[in-house]
Amino acid sequence: MTRLATLCLPAAFLALASPAPAAEQEAIDGCIDQLRTVGGPDGQSGTVVSSEFSEAGTLVMLRDAGGTLWRCIGYSDGAVGELAVAEAADDGAGAMAGASGDMVSEEQVRFAAGTSGATLTGTLAAGASKRYLLGAKDGQFLDVNLSGTGGGLSYQIFNPDETFLLDMVPAGQDYRGQLWQSGDHVVEVINRGDGAAEYTLGVTIE
Repeated sequence: MTRLATLCLPAAFLALASPAPAAEQEAIDGCIDQLRTVGGPDGQSGTVVSSEFSEAGTLVMLRDAGGTLWRCIGYSDGAVGELAVAEAADDGAGAMAGASGDMVSEEQVRFAAGTSGATLTGTLAAGASKRYLLGAKDGQFLDVNLSGTGGGLSYQIFNPDETFLLDMVPAGQDYRGQLWQSGDHVVEVINRGDGAAEYTLGVTIE
């Protein structure tokens, strides 16, 4: 479900549409709080552009006072799995100056010549996530598997238009499916555990 709303921070949240369900509102509020923490002066006020609720995680798009568009994944308990700049405003200061790169990182995946897949490894701090961008075409098949230490690892997959291809699933649950869009698909690995976690991610496109 996509909703439009306005926020004024630190004042109370003001909705322009019908009130969001409690679980969705908790996710929105968590994203707002996180933006206030990392968004610098511009992050103290702005607009909730949209929210797309899912039991696995709510996609919230926020535009701060400086015009920067932020992409946030929030959860029903108010926790935030990701907050990243989706479209930076060229204002020379403000939101970007206060942003932290510790919470989320991004990597473009390129397969070695003659191969159709890759194995990627890494370590995520508690509450952090990493987004892997995979260029693929409509009609191809994507295979994903994730394993790692600790019990808090999970992953989700987004289409190029940022809709969910796969809602969040735990490590150990493999995915195989046919794609229906062309462009960069995103496999996001998330650590919702209490400590750092090492992981191995396998991806194949055929």
